[in-house]
Amino acid sequence: MKNIFFFLTIFLISLHTYAQNTPFAEGTKKSQLPIIYLPENVSVHFISPEPIQYVDISAKTVVGDLPLKNVLRIRLKDSVRSADVIVTITGEKFIAQYHVIRADSITARDSRTDIEIQPSDTRPLDISGIGFSQPQLKNIALNLFRKKPGKAIEHTKAFGLKASLYHLYTVGDYIFLDLGYANKTRLNYAIDEYRFNVDDKKVTKATNVQSIALKPEFILFDNPLFQKTYRNIIVLKKMTFPGNKTLHIELSEKQLSGRMITLNITYQDVLDADIIPL
Repeated sequence: MKNIFFFLTIFLISLHTYAQNTPFAEGTKKSQLPIIYLPENVSVHFISPEPIQYVDISAKTVVGDLPLKNVLRIRLKDSVRSADVIVTITGEKFIAQYHVIRADSITARDSRTDIEIQPSDTRPLDISGIGFSQPQLKNIALNLFRKKPGKAIEHTKAFGLKASLYHLYTVGDYIFLDLGYANKTRLNYAIDEYRFNVDDKKVTKATNVQSIALKPEFILFDNPLFQKTYRNIIVLKKMTFPGNKTLHIELSEKQLSGRMITLNITYQDVLDADIIPL
């Protein structure tokens, strides 16, 4: 009996020593995560400073959805008596994790129905090529909009309208276009949409036309119409195109009038863009 007790003691000591010497992965411990108490029949909203890209809820006892791009809503699944889950929220430039526990009669009184994701709760994501977040692009665009437009680099006229490219800026992998429009007519201009295409300067045969559509990364203002003047900052991903092609910026009006004006930007204009210091 003493021998069995001796070998059992040695075995337990060996296990304890092995556990102490076992390397653990680096990262945040569950005990260090902010705790969120989730009451029954109550939704908790997480408000993100930027659009949410990915959400993980570690157990099915809690369900969630994204009613808005920067809002995560969670609640207890019906008839759940207990819940102990990890909620992971990933934005464009951060990752945040929370320890969500079902609230009891005591903790329910101090539970929060909306949680604003604070910088202290996040860790930065260093993902190559992800670029700036939407709030960062908005902040840069607003700073550029505050500057006086100055003399236009390029301009064109059509249907009593004048389109002007006031300035081109570049930072990182982005190009910022400072665009302005003047309406000389008595008709309000109801904006339908912008279209951006890289096309050949000269079109000889329709079958040989190569048009590359570009999608804006960010548009500062979403104005439905303007009467006399209109100015906006639009962000495109930095691109390269040969000298025999042109960047066409097309602004179209809603029907029935359907006026359209196209501004042409050369590659030399892009090469001459000013660099925004960060």
